[in-house]
Amino acid sequence: MESLSFFQNIWYILIGVLLIGYSILDGFDLGIGSLLPFLAKNETDKRTLYNAIGPFWDGNEVWLLTGGGALFAAFPHVYATVFSGFYLALMLVLFALIFRAVALEFGSHDEKRKKFWEWAFVIGSFLPALLYGVALGNVLVGIPLDDKMEFTGNFFTLLRPFPLVVGLLGLTAILMQGATYAAMKTEGQLQQNAKKAINILWVGFIVLLVLSFITALIFKADVAGNVLAYIAALVVLVAWYLVKRSSQQGKEGQSFLMSSLAFLGLWGIVGAIHYPNLVTASNDPSLSLTISNASSTQLTLTVMFIIAVVGMPIVIGYTIYAYRVFKGKVKLG
Repeated sequence: MESLSFFQNIWYILIGVLLIGYSILDGFDLGIGSLLPFLAKNETDKRTLYNAIGPFWDGNEVWLLTGGGALFAAFPHVYATVFSGFYLALMLVLFALIFRAVALEFGSHDEKRKKFWEWAFVIGSFLPALLYGVALGNVLVGIPLDDKMEFTGNFFTLLRPFPLVVGLLGLTAILMQGATYAAMKTEGQLQQNAKKAINILWVGFIVLLVLSFITALIFKADVAGNVLAYIAALVVLVAWYLVKRSSQQGKEGQSFLMSSLAFLGLWGIVGAIHYPNLVTASNDPSLSLTISNASSTQLTLTVMFIIAVVGMPIVIGYTIYAYRVFKGKVKLG
């Protein structure tokens, strides 16, 4: 049983790592897609931003697929509960991601419907960026479950104050990833537009972070004494301060790294206040899905761990190689 507990904890951490990787990497291209109408003032700007994310956006989504696959195999009860409970929201995310991918491929070849594809890309980026946080907020504050681990609420059960605030906070963090990445990869007026967005988003994030703290104390009072969560929150605040300072000093690469570090801190808060739960039951804590009652067998977790030890270095190595090959400012040919 001790070995089973070890692998349950390992997979809690590994799935967290995959979600952090996805947030940081796909976060910047979702952010650029959502900010496209505000950053790009002409066709040259749009082509520059498309080219900035072109080599990476589809590879970044591998982290989401891997995280979903790992959740399915390691904690199948959680996968089933979340996907049945959030079915409509997840279908919206799925269709948004499909339209976004199609828009990127068709946008440059279908001149007659160029505007349509452009807005499909913008909306297809914005919806997932917002709904990911709303879903996470619901998982944190809890959803009604029965003794069969099934969701007993409806779509409107998910639209509560705390999840909505977390959704807006996550959206702002993703937009900041996009703005800092755009500032790092561009020059001239387009870069200045990105820096203006950084200044606006910086203030909005602080307001939403304070609001999320207040709503957490109201709707999830047990987090108040969590020391690890405060340490992670300190990481977020320091990183967020350096995002703006680095941008003002012309250190755009450092600004992007600090935005990524802030994302890491946000996930640290989530991990600290949520462990060992995976889905909290709002109606009865004893019905919550935890790493203990929702996991696969020890054999499954062990085999998956061996696959992860072999596979993850390959994924990380490929990611580093791709970003090294396409580093530097975007130049239109």
